[in-house]
Amino acid sequence: MPVTVIGLRQRPGAVGARLVGLGSYRPSTAVGSAEIAARFGRTGEWIRERTGIVSRRVVRGEGLETMAVTAGTRALTQAGMHAGEVDLVIVATCSAESPVPVRAAAVAKALGSSAAAAFDLNAACSGFCYALAVAADAVRAGSASRVLVVGTETMSTWVDPTDLGTSIIFADGAGAAVVAAADEPGIGPIVWGSDGAEANAELIEIPRGGRMRMQGQAVFRWATTEIHPIARLACERAGITPADLAAIVPHQANLRIIEAIARKLDAPNAVIARDVVESGNTSAASIPMAMERLAAEGQVAPGGLALLVGFGAGLTYAAQVVRMPALVPAQVG
Repeated sequence: MPVTVIGLRQRPGAVGARLVGLGSYRPSTAVGSAEIAARFGRTGEWIRERTGIVSRRVVRGEGLETMAVTAGTRALTQAGMHAGEVDLVIVATCSAESPVPVRAAAVAKALGSSAAAAFDLNAACSGFCYALAVAADAVRAGSASRVLVVGTETMSTWVDPTDLGTSIIFADGAGAAVVAAADEPGIGPIVWGSDGAEANAELIEIPRGGRMRMQGQAVFRWATTEIHPIARLACERAGITPADLAAIVPHQANLRIIEAIARKLDAPNAVIARDVVESGNTSAASIPMAMERLAAEGQVAPGGLALLVGFGAGLTYAAQVVRMPALVPAQVG
């Protein structure tokens, strides 16, 4: 018997997707490296030599959602957009206390986007890049027209204060970006993947009180040898060369890793994001926080090409090239 094939109507999408707003939130409490170093009989200079971190922000009453809402509100303001216009909210985080309820739904409601679709995404320190790619694909496919992507982390709550390797690195904060339809591409193809063979290099051990454990040297070697080819491939897929870049924004893991990746890319015209110096390692929040600082301080012109490079626990990695949005000059905070 002949089968009648019924065509499904496809919702029209967009030619491209672009960033139209950025926002960040840094907790008001700053902790200097000298203060942490004193716990271990070291000096602030000892920490700076190994990580590049001078100070970091830590939560004192703020939570994942409150930081995400503040960063998201600032991004929407920069985009000239009302929360009610957002139809998808993605929250990238790896430091939530529990897998449910969905943080993104609470963030959407608090913002005034209560009818928006909402979900959380956990790819650890690559989370923002993963979420940005999903947002761009949703816009291009027609599944959403305006997407708020937020990276928000309270990493300090998972750190064992007696563990030197993690105490000196991890911190808290939130960064957000608004993605909208565009007449031409503003978010390049993503290069992403994982290396499960190194899964135990960085993890949170729930049976042991939910404390983070990291094999710092293993992560350092992996990041400084495996990531720059991925970053270069992202440039190739976007149809550019590193010489075309106005900025390189790696995950703010460690200043030595950041500078090693940038050096191997050989991008002579690019500003290198070094937000880690004052903000520490904020996992999925680090890339949007660093992007917002570069834009707000006028270090990268609107429309400039920025290479985003995420990498972290899993181990996961991701890289894509984006055009920086125009921001109203503002005080970073």
